[in-house]
Amino acid sequence: MTARSPRTATVAIDAERSSEFGRRLRAWYRRNARDLPWRDTRDAYRILVSELMLQQTQVARVVPKYHEFLATFPTLAAVARATPKRVMEAWAGLGYYARARNLHALARVVTDRGRSPAATLPSTPDALRALPGIGAYTAGAVASFAYEERAPLVDTNVARVLSRVFAPALSPKRPRDLKRLWQIAEQTLPTRRATWTHNQALMELGALVCTARVARCGECPVRAVCRTATSDEGVRRGRG
Repeated sequence: MTARSPRTATVAIDAERSSEFGRRLRAWYRRNARDLPWRDTRDAYRILVSELMLQQTQVARVVPKYHEFLATFPTLAAVARATPKRVMEAWAGLGYYARARNLHALARVVTDRGRSPAATLPSTPDALRALPGIGAYTAGAVASFAYEERAPLVDTNVARVLSRVFAPALSPKRPRDLKRLWQIAEQTLPTRRATWTHNQALMELGALVCTARVARCGECPVRAVCRTATSDEGVRRGRG
């Protein structure tokens, strides 16, 4: 099941370009992926904690807090049984405390205020989005990374990569264009078996190579199928 994105005009994506993009992207990721603790688990709670912490916070700051928080609250039920103040204290140093408040509220809903310790997060994006503080991206991330659902996800890094590769005229800052980028994310997903790697690779490419400050096209594994890179190269050749 895929995450539901708002209706807008369909964006046509060339199937051959999409397939080659995915193949190159995933091959690059397998060789270059960073060793991050949340990539070694399929536990939905731990993945949710990592995704919430990573919102507007750098990876280097998240890694130690991720371990500390999970040592204090090893399960969703443990979060639910704690006071909001205690959860805030464990979150200290990360900022944006609404994330911690939402996690506490979500934990209480899912585990019946801690009375159902075996309760787990749902596996589908739609069901996840019904929980407190879970938006489209986080729902797609948990469904994809915990349950390996064929679910698209679009954060800032993914939106930048997809727009540069497939639709340079689209701006992720425009709501209508962002909806179209969600469409592209869904259209370019591989089979369910490869979705985990594909979505991790998209985020990794945006974080390490196709960055906001510098597009390192010379290092990019998908340069050959990137409309921005190939059009820029054509302009340079024309000037020469």
